[in-house]
Amino acid sequence: MNKEIYEKYEIIDSHAHIFPHKIAEAATVNIGNFYGKDMSSIGTSELLINSGKKIGVSKYLVCSVATTRHQIRAINSFIRDECELHPEFYGFGSTLPESEDLQGDIDAIIRHGLHGVKLHPDFQKFNADSPEAYKIYEMIEGRLPMLIHCGDAKLDYSAPQRIANIHRDFPKLKIIAAHLGGYQRWDEAEKCLVGLENVKVDISSSMGFLSRERTIQLIKEYGVENCFFGVDFPMWNHDSELEAFLSLGFTEEENRMILAENIKSFIGIGE
Repeated sequence: MNKEIYEKYEIIDSHAHIFPHKIAEAATVNIGNFYGKDMSSIGTSELLINSGKKIGVSKYLVCSVATTRHQIRAINSFIRDECELHPEFYGFGSTLPESEDLQGDIDAIIRHGLHGVKLHPDFQKFNADSPEAYKIYEMIEGRLPMLIHCGDAKLDYSAPQRIANIHRDFPKLKIIAAHLGGYQRWDEAEKCLVGLENVKVDISSSMGFLSRERTIQLIKEYGVENCFFGVDFPMWNHDSELEAFLSLGFTEEENRMILAENIKSFIGIGE
């Protein structure tokens, strides 16, 4: 890609995964196996930054997901430490409904200076709108935004309707519905999530599956002001995802909004 094309934009990656070095390769392989897709890289901080440098990414939303309650404390400490090492990172912490100390998890996320909570109901095996999960939303509504994986053709844990139910019951909770609101379930997401206040979407892991025309349509349905650029590293790489995004043909002002301004305003970071 011509460097002059993207140098005029500030770029924030609103969806990236990182793992400790000793488990990064295995964790990345497991994600690839889950989705049946070859990954573009290994999920380490260094490789993330190297990938982002190719297009001049200034900041990254980084996260990792606890799949058992015993992992929560270690993951949140890891994300905190990586954010301290890399000032371009802003971290989202992890918890899950079966945690032995949900309040302690949320308090630690705030104490660590992390910016939100990441949940992946499909990996973590809980219904996003279950009574147990609602305990998390009660604790973070008005305190922390949430990035939540949405949609899967094989599973129903994170179905778009469940995200709509969360919004109905927690209207002040700031939600980022990943993957244009419903990975592999974009028609459902369009019906359930378009127009919901405090529900934004990132465009990660979408453009590689949708036609150019359908991607444009969905972004316009949600509203350009409600969409964030994200790569879902290490699933995809930054230069190809930016090239795909810029090929959609939005105006320079709309590009600026999606690439950085929207997420900065919603999360309150990046100034």
